[in-house]
Amino acid sequence: MNWEALLAPYSQVVEELKVKLKGMRAQYEFESRHSPIEFITGRVKPIQSILEKAEKRQIPIEDIEKNIQDIAGVRVVCQFVDDIHEIVDMLRSRNDLKIIDEKDYITEKKESGYRSFHIIIEYPVETIHGEKMVLAEIQIRTLAMNFWATNEHSLNYKYEGRIPSAVKSRLQRAAEAAFKLDEEMSKIKNEVQEAQRIFHRK
Repeated sequence: MNWEALLAPYSQVVEELKVKLKGMRAQYEFESRHSPIEFITGRVKPIQSILEKAEKRQIPIEDIEKNIQDIAGVRVVCQFVDDIHEIVDMLRSRNDLKIIDEKDYITEKKESGYRSFHIIIEYPVETIHGEKMVLAEIQIRTLAMNFWATNEHSLNYKYEGRIPSAVKSRLQRAAEAAFKLDEEMSKIKNEVQEAQRIFHRK
């Protein structure tokens, strides 16, 4: 398996999506409007993680490109929950990508407390052999959701997916606290945005 050749289009997808999303953010700034995008990160799944996922789901190596949807991953982080829906709507209206699936873990959170909005897309990449359709995942979440998810990911790594029940229940309480924070911030969203506009004008 030539991993370098296999993963090259995925790297291209991540870089192109980051450029396009940053372009969207800049357009809001040009128009002196609140940008729903706070920051963007992206990565190609490490080979070891791809192999572990394939083994866990019993996916043959030759089928990973069509059966593992998050080899290319981009994360969009927002200030407010409303911003997530604005970004989702913008992505739905784009012609340069095709949405294959949506998973709303904000309305229907995971048992762990995880909240985020996932969009699986098909994205065309130009290669020397012509156009190749590549699957990628875009995760959209607030700063509070991202803070929680980053820490949960670290704990899952430490405990190899078997987090002790005492730690798990604290994590669930922290998830609720993070969501409460998002709800409270949404109530003063207009005040915060007005303050940011004044700050930028200065």
